[in-house]
Amino acid sequence: MRSLALALVLALPVPQDAHDLVVYGGTSAGVAAAVQASRMGKTAIVIEPSRHVGGLTSGGLGMTDSGNRAVIGGISREFYQRIKKHYEDDAAWTRQKRSEYAHWNPREDALWRFEPKVAEKVYREMLAEAKVQVVLGERLDLAKGVVLEGGRIVRIVMESGRAFAGKMFVDATYEGDLMAKAGVSYTVGREANAQYGETLNGVQTRRAVSHQFEKPVDPYVRPGDPSSGLLPRVHGGDPGKEGEADRRVQAYCFRMCLTDDPENRVPFPKPEGYDPLQYEIYLRTILAGWRNVWGNHQAMPNRKTDTNNHGAFSTDNIGMNYDYPDGDYPTRERIVKEHEVYQKGLMWFLCNDPRVPKDLQEKVSKWGLAKDEFTDNGNWPHQLYIREARRMVSDYVNTELDCRRLRETPESVGMGSYNMDSHNVQRHVDANGHVRNEGDIQVSPGGPYKISYRTLRPKPGECANLFVPVCLSASHAAYGSIRMEPVFMVLGQSAATAAAIAIDEGIDVQKVDYAKLRERLLADKQVLEYAAPPKPAAADPGLVPARLSGIVVDDESAVFAGTWAASSASAPFVGKGYRHDGDAGKGEKSVRFEAALPAAGRYEVRLAYSPHANRSKAVPVVVRHAEGEAKVSVDQTKRPTHEGAFVPLGTFRFEAGKAAVEILTAGTSGHVIADAVQFVPVP
Repeated sequence: MRSLALALVLALPVPQDAHDLVVYGGTSAGVAAAVQASRMGKTAIVIEPSRHVGGLTSGGLGMTDSGNRAVIGGISREFYQRIKKHYEDDAAWTRQKRSEYAHWNPREDALWRFEPKVAEKVYREMLAEAKVQVVLGERLDLAKGVVLEGGRIVRIVMESGRAFAGKMFVDATYEGDLMAKAGVSYTVGREANAQYGETLNGVQTRRAVSHQFEKPVDPYVRPGDPSSGLLPRVHGGDPGKEGEADRRVQAYCFRMCLTDDPENRVPFPKPEGYDPLQYEIYLRTILAGWRNVWGNHQAMPNRKTDTNNHGAFSTDNIGMNYDYPDGDYPTRERIVKEHEVYQKGLMWFLCNDPRVPKDLQEKVSKWGLAKDEFTDNGNWPHQLYIREARRMVSDYVNTELDCRRLRETPESVGMGSYNMDSHNVQRHVDANGHVRNEGDIQVSPGGPYKISYRTLRPKPGECANLFVPVCLSASHAAYGSIRMEPVFMVLGQSAATAAAIAIDEGIDVQKVDYAKLRERLLADKQVLEYAAPPKPAAADPGLVPARLSGIVVDDESAVFAGTWAASSASAPFVGKGYRHDGDAGKGEKSVRFEAALPAAGRYEVRLAYSPHANRSKAVPVVVRHAEGEAKVSVDQTKRPTHEGAFVPLGTFRFEAGKAAVEILTAGTSGHVIADAVQFVPVP
């Protein structure tokens, strides 16, 4: 009888809720998508595996990576306007006065910094006003949770057995599980530069200058003894060939909400499983002189912070997330827990390990977790910062070329503008036997750029009723800029708009009429073009290295000591940009340009830089030639005189083979620029 009863239960139809739009993932993009669908007269439901909505925006990322705010429109801008309205109420300021908060600007229409609990409050209000049903604590069954018929999703089934049917679906998760289980093409990791004609993709050891070890740090358990083994959080082996593809993923971390308010501060807890050896590399970095722990410690209202990674060893858990994107739930849970233990342990280490210098210990111990945030999770953020996981591969892939506006991007449904930003991907041992990070990219696109509608939906022939506004079709290089929370909201709204049109017309997502979609997006205040687009971020054709005289060595091929920032903010420059020392770390930073000269002889040596009033007026440059070395001082506030970007350093005789020019920072005042060196043969 028992087996018969079980058979009858299994034969019953799966209980399911039916909606026009089913949104899986209550991230910022998911909220925007559901609200937009409701405003267009469609029924919408948000299914979120956790107990919270808002993803990272309500999970600690209060310092909005906004880029050019002029291109943030629609529901995305509305969210930040509602944040501003919340803080216009005097009652919102419980720990400080509004007048004490340096980032309050009454003239702006929106506020871009906020407390996590306020972000979630605003999201919940928006969902409630739109009458969107929200289901929390339900997770997709990864084995059989996506039911397809005729290339369309019919319903999705949760681990609990609860099912949700819909006409259209949105995968708004950071992981892209719905997309993957629907059979949609995707990738993980970094593409080779050659795949899409990029420069910032693949392995990037030459550009690895930011969040880098500024002084030599030994990687071995017994310093100087490779036989003793590597310390934790350093891997052996080669980092990979420059610009080549790999499956590594940029580092994750928790964005901590901290406070120095004694009445609201909870001391950093010691996590179960704490192991001080995990922080030995950090200790050696500190003892070498590092003190800037709070380098990215942004002030939020009410004496709180959004504290992010900063420096060579920090809250980014480099190299410990490679299995996350394609991992099953137990794998991901293990990785999330490991990140939590690592980061809590890091803060405990800084506050309590007797080997940490007292000045640093006292500086960090003034801070702690905010007692009134994440109250159901021990005041710890409920969302790990999944900076990148799966990325869909559609018939159009937004790449670095789109970000730099080097090609026309079709069918714009929103704009990005933030830096092409990848955090470090791996920590390895360099050729000198020192610890080195690799993968950090911070390059400005030079202004707002378009994101194509085709990146939000699968390629023709794949799932016909799915949108993917978070794990969208973009290369690793481009995703580093697109992956900002305001942009996710923009794309979530655009996806839902297209979904509503597809429902009304009974068509596949690949067949939505862009003219009709565009009309509605503009009516809803989405920004699809920038009113006054700046010039393309690529250098002027005259400054392409291959088109300049002689032999040109760009900064991409130089060898850097210390941390140098990448920029393209001031023209002229050679190639894609230049480096600067940030007017800091004087004497610790230098750059060496080496050229393989084809023949012995005399060459005029020239130095390229972008002039500005904040530059150093006396940059020491050393030219190493066949007869010794020459020391030259360069005033980088003055405009270059040769080929648009260069000043001559002199004419010298060189042997065939290597020639070297070194830029130093010792004794300088003002920013030191390192762009390119030119060797022009002299008859």
